[in-house]
Amino acid sequence: MMLLKRSCLTTLLCCMFAFGYAQDSLATDDLVFTEIKTDTVATATDSVAKISSEPVDKPIKPAVEKQGENTLTGIFIAGFIGGLAALLMPCIFPMLPLTVSFFTKGAEKGKAFQRAALYGFFIIVIYVVLGLLVTVIFGADALNSLSTNGIFNFFFFLLLVLFAASFLGAFEITLPSSWVNKMDANSDKGGLAGLFFMAGTLALVSFSCTGPIIGTLLVQAATTGALLGPATGMFGFSLALAIPFALFALFPSAMNKLPKSGGWLNSVKVVLGFLELAFALKFLSNVDLAYHWEWFDRELFLSLWIVIFGSMGIYLFGKLRFAHDSTVAYLSVPRLFLAAIVMAFTIYLIPGLWGAPLKSVSAFLPPQETQDFDLYTQILTSGVTTAREEPGGVHKYADKFHAPLKLNAYFDYQEGLQEAKRVNKPVLIDFTGHACVNCRKMEANVWPDKEVYRLISQEYILIQLYVDDKSELSEADRVTTPEGKILNTIGKKWSDLQTRKFQSNSQPYYVLLNPNTEEKLVAPQGADYDPINYKKFLQSGLDAFR
Repeated sequence: MMLLKRSCLTTLLCCMFAFGYAQDSLATDDLVFTEIKTDTVATATDSVAKISSEPVDKPIKPAVEKQGENTLTGIFIAGFIGGLAALLMPCIFPMLPLTVSFFTKGAEKGKAFQRAALYGFFIIVIYVVLGLLVTVIFGADALNSLSTNGIFNFFFFLLLVLFAASFLGAFEITLPSSWVNKMDANSDKGGLAGLFFMAGTLALVSFSCTGPIIGTLLVQAATTGALLGPATGMFGFSLALAIPFALFALFPSAMNKLPKSGGWLNSVKVVLGFLELAFALKFLSNVDLAYHWEWFDRELFLSLWIVIFGSMGIYLFGKLRFAHDSTVAYLSVPRLFLAAIVMAFTIYLIPGLWGAPLKSVSAFLPPQETQDFDLYTQILTSGVTTAREEPGGVHKYADKFHAPLKLNAYFDYQEGLQEAKRVNKPVLIDFTGHACVNCRKMEANVWPDKEVYRLISQEYILIQLYVDDKSELSEADRVTTPEGKILNTIGKKWSDLQTRKFQSNSQPYYVLLNPNTEEKLVAPQGADYDPINYKKFLQSGLDAFR
């Protein structure tokens, strides 16, 4: 059953990966979207203040090398898939044989390949420069702040809805015709300059089709916080776009095997439009979680996804048409298979309305604890004590945060340490974030494991610290850093703690701590989706504590 489910979802998830790949969330501490007044329990946090005010013994080098490499790899793959999707757009696919025939007509095979390769190289240069400009314009620090900033996330949501509407045929996003005419006129020049302007003409002419894909890719690359993210994404995109021109110039006879242009090209645009619309909801969810609006919960998110993917399946079956669609006289076998996969995925989402974990897409969904009607967690936690009441009262910030799987978590560093000392248990610190997709994946795929859940709930004191939360701190809880910066939100406070004490700024980040000495029991780690490995990690910390 598991093998069948995975095989049905593979194709669809590959398409979604181009627009929403898994990524590590990065701590941010800039800009305030709206003022949120909170009633908090006024408890002192001298330990945290001390950590933030004392100089660090060694230079802070965020421990994100491996995770950063994984992030850039994911961005590159997403860009490459996006480039392959762009090749099937009505603005590019018909140009492929025309452009290749221009290179091969009256030229030797080697020379034709050389010209096509240079043409592809210039395509890569143009798009990579575009990616670098995003970094130069916004700056590395600004890119870091985008992942959870309310204004930008809401803007990105509207932007992706705009892109989706464009792909669905409401309008076309085009560049001024004067730009295209000037670039096309310069492409008549011979030599390298002519090939460069030909590549530039392709980029401008195809913008109505590639613009939404490029925009989505740049948005996602920018919100990872990776300095080279936009350039890496554009490199993957342009590489996928450039390779076919060089290959078909080398093997021109292969052009005969390409499918003919037709209405199916517009169908590709519409399918991508549905995917853009589905992915836009993730940005809206990020804002809802970071600012505790609590209206865009898991059921509403899933309901919209079910409607979107159900409509996509109906469209692929030929029962739904848009203005620019041609009549579907019959279904081709590939279209039938894709329609069946989309409808199977839609059905797969439905049990999520009753709390099914939906592990295959858990990273994209709002946290399980936002679910109002959750049968799954009730079954998982039956017989396990997860009360939030302690002898000293309700946990601090318990009105804002809800631990996954009804775990008895603390949301304040000092309060969690005090409880761990009282019961003589080690501490599991989970540096997490509302917009951290890998955090949600860990909570949905690894923590529900029977042995992992037992260790977390019974052997450890769990402290969850949200580094991207925007709630204002009370005057007593605010911290002033050695640099004179006032940390006035919950997210800034815990982000600073993670960076100064543990030299890391990526999430998820799991630290096993001895509460008596506040020393690490074992080396901290990030996301690990193998429950066996994560269980060994927890057990090693427990053994070290004992």
